[in-house]
Amino acid sequence: MVRIIETDDAPAAVGAYSQGTTDGQLVFTAGQIPATPEGELLDDEPIETQTEQCLENVRGVLQEAGLDLEDVLKVTVFLEDIQDFDAMNDVYATYFDEEPPARSALEVANLPKGVGLEIEAIASHD
Repeated sequence: MVRIIETDDAPAAVGAYSQGTTDGQLVFTAGQIPATPEGELLDDEPIETQTEQCLENVRGVLQEAGLDLEDVLKVTVFLEDIQDFDAMNDVYATYFDEEPPARSALEVANLPKGVGLEIEAIASHD
């Protein structure tokens, strides 16, 4: 049975999607853009700041499901500009410094609201 995850620790869903879903074992976060839980968009901030906010949003969704970043199995990072990869990766590495999850990072043509990146994750209860 699918359960919807909703939290005030990440931006509210603004469309036909949920912040996250779980079947009791796996947790899937929606793609998190660099917006604060209060809705402030950080699209003009450096990619490092945007990355940090995206990962904090992912963490907020996971914590609502009783998990944290160490429970993440797979991350996908969508970058507006692949040239931002190194700067994103430097911040990302501080969140996943030991036993990092599998990850894909790719450049895409456009992201919602003109942000520099979007991050989604899949995590699991042990």
